[in-house]
Amino acid sequence: MNSCFDIVIKGGEIFNGTGSPSFNADIGISEGKIIRIGEINDKGSKTIDAKGLVVSPGFIDMHNHADHAILAFPNAECYIIQGVTTSLVGNCGLSMAPINSHYLDLTKTYLSPFLRTDFDYQWDWRTSKEYFEKISKNHTAINLAPLVGQGTLRIAVKGFEMTKASEEEMEKMKNILKQELEEGAFGLSTGLVYPPGSYSTTEELIELTSVLKKYNALYTTHLRNESDHLLESVEEAIKIGEENGISVEISHHKAIGKANWGKVKKSLKMLESAGHRGVDINCDVYPYTAAMTTVSSSLPPWSLEGGIEKMLARLKNYKERLKIEKDITEGRMKGENWIKGIGWGNIMVAECPLDKDAEGKSLEMLFKERNQFHQPFKALFDWLIKIKGEATMVFFCMDEEDVKTVISSPLSTIISDSWVMAPDGGGKPHPRGYGSFPRVLGKYVREEKTLTLEEAIKKMTSLPANKIGLKNRGIIKEGYWADITIFNKNKIKDKATFENPHQYPEGIYYVIVNGQVAVDNGKITGLKPGIILKRQGIKGK
Repeated sequence: MNSCFDIVIKGGEIFNGTGSPSFNADIGISEGKIIRIGEINDKGSKTIDAKGLVVSPGFIDMHNHADHAILAFPNAECYIIQGVTTSLVGNCGLSMAPINSHYLDLTKTYLSPFLRTDFDYQWDWRTSKEYFEKISKNHTAINLAPLVGQGTLRIAVKGFEMTKASEEEMEKMKNILKQELEEGAFGLSTGLVYPPGSYSTTEELIELTSVLKKYNALYTTHLRNESDHLLESVEEAIKIGEENGISVEISHHKAIGKANWGKVKKSLKMLESAGHRGVDINCDVYPYTAAMTTVSSSLPPWSLEGGIEKMLARLKNYKERLKIEKDITEGRMKGENWIKGIGWGNIMVAECPLDKDAEGKSLEMLFKERNQFHQPFKALFDWLIKIKGEATMVFFCMDEEDVKTVISSPLSTIISDSWVMAPDGGGKPHPRGYGSFPRVLGKYVREEKTLTLEEAIKKMTSLPANKIGLKNRGIIKEGYWADITIFNKNKIKDKATFENPHQYPEGIYYVIVNGQVAVDNGKITGLKPGIILKRQGIKGK
């Protein structure tokens, strides 16, 4: 006798994702969807014994950069083993399209710190639709929901120029954005600390994001500043949302540098106040006190005008070096002043393909080992030239109490802000790429009780699904897609560390994506059932 279910999950404690109390029931899954919740006596083609385990919607990571290396790592091991079934990608203004052939080299160098260096991307796409079709043909273990990156979009229209966008350029950007939204993108992201996004005025951003309202699309933003000017940067994000009546997401909300610790209490109150005025605004947070980004972000934004090659040329010029050093030491630079704000000893080299020996060392340690720390700026500039400006850095810069404050806010969702990589990969990337979601459930729920399990799961499932605009996902409900994570609430924990980041978490036993088992009894199956999601109202899934 054939079973009427492809999968039956028996006897689990179901947390449905809405924040409501858990209940015990069976779940029947067929053709990728949840068909029945209740007592099921039939066996499935596959039956999972979930007695003593939590059955949750699959986790949704709404700030992710998996799109940069998913062609190289379609199994997305570091995410599927965390219980993540869907990622919102193209964040921080750094999407893989749109591309203007004339500026292709600028786009490639802009994205290079996040790309897999030993993989041939071919660069044979120009729109997001074409890029994600390529991913679909290659298959992926997780669902991907794309955003359009404003930095990539600006390069496609005007290269790496600092100049204000002309009326003609603004129209081109708006028309390209409209096309991308028509083809299914969920919204626009900005990375206002990264050139060329940082060259955009508030007025330019208000005009560009005005396109989003018609499509009910999302605006996500890596703020212009997350340290000394955090509150002014939050105000800018609120203004953009309020003027256009659009939904806003503040990415990886934090306060950088000891002098700014505690500011998140004020910034969260600003979000609450804006919400009372009718602004649809939220934030997200990863559960660590260190950030990670490109090494070039430690330089003044003007020094990157024209792209990485122009930056390297400036670093070879004595007068330009002196100007860069003064901007940093005298606190005149716009954007994040990492060196002055947190110091050489709190900046660690994460991944550096052209200087593997530097990985895992702070800039202070690195330059002392090489007898160069007596002139740290000369050492930095020489090193940047040597490595061609290609490295990522971990910045130890945040306060644990601030992290808890943001995690506790009803306005926040949980994210990783990382990308797909291999467990045998090199470098010392931020452990958030392997541990974010289990860390919240182990450290902040079970151990520290910062959140209840119901609250944490909601922040990982229905809350991001609603914010992004994902339909029929993020909740365990009949008729919804069967994206499900099953874990032991008493054992789940992260294992990845800054010293040894390439470590899988413990306590997650089953992960189901679109009704197919991607993790079976703690083992990655190698199935790739993920799909490219499109905003509702667009043809296709």
